[in-house]
Amino acid sequence: MIGNPLLLPDEGYNISRSVRFRSSANAYFGRTFSASGTTATFSAWVKRGSLSGSVQAILSTSNGVSTAYGIEFTSGNNLTFYSYLTAFQLNLITTQVFRDPSAWYHIVCVQDTTQATASNRAKIYVNGVEVTSFSTATYPSQNTSLTIGSSQAIGLGVTGNVGGQNLDGYLTEVNFIDGQALTPSSFGETDILTGVWKPKKYAGTYGTNGFYLNFSDPSASTATTIGKDYSGNGNNWAPTNISVTAGSTYDSMLDVPTLWADGGNGRGNYCTLNPLNTGNATVSQGNLNTFAGSATVGTAIIPSTIGMDSGKFYFEAVVASLSGSGGGALYGLGVLPASFTQSSSSSNLLGDSGKGWGYFQAPAGVVSGNPAKRTGGTSTAVGTGTLSSGDVFMCAVDISNGYIWFGKNGTWAEGSPSAGTTPSFTGLTGPVVPALANYYDASNSCNLAGNFGQRPFSYTPPTGFKALNTQNLPEPVIKKGNQWMDVSLYTGNAGSITVTNAGFQPDLVWIKARSSAFDNKLVDAVRGASGGIYYDLSSNSTGAESLPGAGVNGLTSTGFTIGGGTNNGYNGNGTTFAAWQWKEGATPGFDIVTYTGDGTSPRNISHSLGAVPAMVIVKSRGATSSWIVKHKSLSSNNVLFLEATNAQLSPSNGYVQDLSSSSTFGVVNGGGGVANVNTNGTAYVAYLFADVAGFSKFGSYTGNGSTDGPFVFTGFRPRWVMVKYYSGSGANHWWIWDTARNTYNAMNDTLVANLSVSEQSPLPIDVTANGFKFRTSNGEMNGSGTSYIYMAFAENPFKYALAR
Repeated sequence: MIGNPLLLPDEGYNISRSVRFRSSANAYFGRTFSASGTTATFSAWVKRGSLSGSVQAILSTSNGVSTAYGIEFTSGNNLTFYSYLTAFQLNLITTQVFRDPSAWYHIVCVQDTTQATASNRAKIYVNGVEVTSFSTATYPSQNTSLTIGSSQAIGLGVTGNVGGQNLDGYLTEVNFIDGQALTPSSFGETDILTGVWKPKKYAGTYGTNGFYLNFSDPSASTATTIGKDYSGNGNNWAPTNISVTAGSTYDSMLDVPTLWADGGNGRGNYCTLNPLNTGNATVSQGNLNTFAGSATVGTAIIPSTIGMDSGKFYFEAVVASLSGSGGGALYGLGVLPASFTQSSSSSNLLGDSGKGWGYFQAPAGVVSGNPAKRTGGTSTAVGTGTLSSGDVFMCAVDISNGYIWFGKNGTWAEGSPSAGTTPSFTGLTGPVVPALANYYDASNSCNLAGNFGQRPFSYTPPTGFKALNTQNLPEPVIKKGNQWMDVSLYTGNAGSITVTNAGFQPDLVWIKARSSAFDNKLVDAVRGASGGIYYDLSSNSTGAESLPGAGVNGLTSTGFTIGGGTNNGYNGNGTTFAAWQWKEGATPGFDIVTYTGDGTSPRNISHSLGAVPAMVIVKSRGATSSWIVKHKSLSSNNVLFLEATNAQLSPSNGYVQDLSSSSTFGVVNGGGGVANVNTNGTAYVAYLFADVAGFSKFGSYTGNGSTDGPFVFTGFRPRWVMVKYYSGSGANHWWIWDTARNTYNAMNDTLVANLSVSEQSPLPIDVTANGFKFRTSNGEMNGSGTSYIYMAFAENPFKYALAR
């Protein structure tokens, strides 16, 4: 072991290209060599495509009988690192699953069998963090020489000389260091401004069999061009079925885990179709293709991974293949509200009511085969002609002005996007996501290939319109979520505690015991303290605020302190706690308002959000009353109770009015009762939240009752999520997940805002770089046909989600 190499400064380090691996085409790179030893390091940036439920190899070799070495995604989307010689010498299978297709993963696998401690002889790191939880953990004996190749083919994206188990997705920055055991810091670092793990240039030596592939030369599909080794060793890799011929199968991509302007489309994390939200369609080829074909009539709308809030963007869909005629079939593209989630309804057609704006055409022989645009359930013909294989649908979106244009084969159906004239539709509001669409029956099938600029467009984008990638997204107001909202974990000691891992001085602290059944505790800087102890309220109780004998006794620049004695709800000895913290201000869209009731109705109360509230929570401080929750997704005048399980209702004795003002919110008082909001002489506190692009999101979704649950688009990687049903029957709770208690998917552990119970498990969701997806059929958060509200806060905006 030589030790860590010297590293070059990474200022301005940019990756130029990646390669797409199309599993359906058996696409891979191969090389034959012999290598064995005690130490080695493999590093690669990987973006997943299809999550098909089959094994997908990143690096793998096998002679089909007794020798194998590999790094693979399992059929369950775990990651495995193994070496086999008649039996497993090494076999690590992560508990963690990797089901986020919207951003890149940095994967580092290290072997160093010289180590005395078994668990140090093989390690897996993902995005700079060591994986420590394994469902299977077999470590090699000390000083074992692991055989990586024995004069046999080794594959990138395939299993060696056996074939199969193809990777569907993207690779770039592939480094193999022969004879050294390194750490992720040799290949990446944490960005100071965003807190996101990012690539940096490796500057060390490679050893005899080491190699470095960056796929930067797409001039030909050969071992000396796209498969060239840039380590200086000349260990080139031969491509198989990797295409650099223009068209829908072109595999040299601008999709990379670094943001930079290249004078053209821009380089960054590119938009793809979202396999977490596909409905009836099959998504493949790095999530750029969708195939429609079925023995029965069906429809599919396939949303993509990046939302458009402002700016001008262009994308295409190529008819990669087309077969059949007659019956009913429509194929095309358009945009959807980013909040769209698939339903089991067979009436999902892009452009239906609430389903965005679309442009379609049917193949020859189908009635009404001329191209048409559609929104609000109404279609309008725009042109004539037939649909053929190789045709290119075009879409230009000026979301800042609410315009969209459609076209085909280089000709716009209406107006000119460059001139801003005669759009196909106006009045679009963001965020919207691009979508491909298929309506098909047994007589027809169509393979549509989306292109958001990661490969050459068929036609030049209109002037001022850009490819859809993270480089071209607008700068978010908040680049690092934990400067405004964060989660801290601590263990009680029945005495004084200082919790310091927030990145700001909190104005609201919400504490909940994890390992014991104690009340939720809420304290804030506006209600303040008396005698050095902050007044608290409990979200699972209708009780008035109280002054605990021991509790939070200080809000610091990085968290808070607890003291004054023993209070099990704050510092029970040995009890584990989660503390959720928010900073007040217009920038994060959070305001704390206190007021005294005057008995008038209706009454407008001033706030300082500077935006229309998306959610308001009101609680009487001095009297027993419910927590009144008004969310923008609830029906007019309807509310929920934070301490209760009811669906939305319109209380007779008080509610928060519809939310429509950027300076006030309204209350209607019926005089006293459990839902009082303005009783004369009673003190109140209101917590107000607004949507902030890239940081906070308040919305709704409909459950499907499946373990393949709905995907909820937020436009960021959530740090904290709370959901509650608001329509349906039964008693449903307020469920909370966060990425401090579960640092990886699937996130199983939940806490409950309206109960004092300890942590509940397993009720899994997956957190992704652009939202979250339910992996449970539990009716509390995913009942079929039931509507739910949610509130979510970000770790990072999607623009900077380089590594998930």
